[in-house]
Amino acid sequence: MSRKVKVVITNDQKTVKIPKGMRLLIRRCCTAVLVMEEFPQDAEISVTIVDNEKIKELNKKYRDIDSETDVLSFPLGENGVYDINHDTGEAELGDIVLSLEKAQEQAEHYGHSLDREVGYLTVHSMLHLLGYNHEEGGMELVRMREKEEKVLTELGLRRDGNYYMGDE
Repeated sequence: MSRKVKVVITNDQKTVKIPKGMRLLIRRCCTAVLVMEEFPQDAEISVTIVDNEKIKELNKKYRDIDSETDVLSFPLGENGVYDINHDTGEAELGDIVLSLEKAQEQAEHYGHSLDREVGYLTVHSMLHLLGYNHEEGGMELVRMREKEEKVLTELGLRRDGNYYMGDE
């Protein structure tokens, strides 16, 4: 049975032109994670695309880290329990804030496509919205990386080269 996945994407930056197909890619990544995880209900996710300046501001405000980052996840659920949008019946999973400027820098740094980088960041954030956490490292980090690679490979965004397990 296929579930409905609503991904609301807002572009809140003018630094990087959003490439054709990027919105579809983000939607496909969100949906693929929910399918892999066998998420049991219709879902809604908000994705906001920002620049480095805005994500640095949010990182400082919410994590007390005064530097830019690539993506932030703001889960609305806890322990698999989510608020339900009473108009649509969809589980509200939370918000993803993605710096397209940072994603572009990282794609160049790692030598892969912007699609691969945005796909990775979206899948990574979706796993956070579903309760995965890698802050402690160890097996949880390995499990997240395996799930990320599985989804990205299914979407044709397989990593070329080395398996990177570096810092976030």
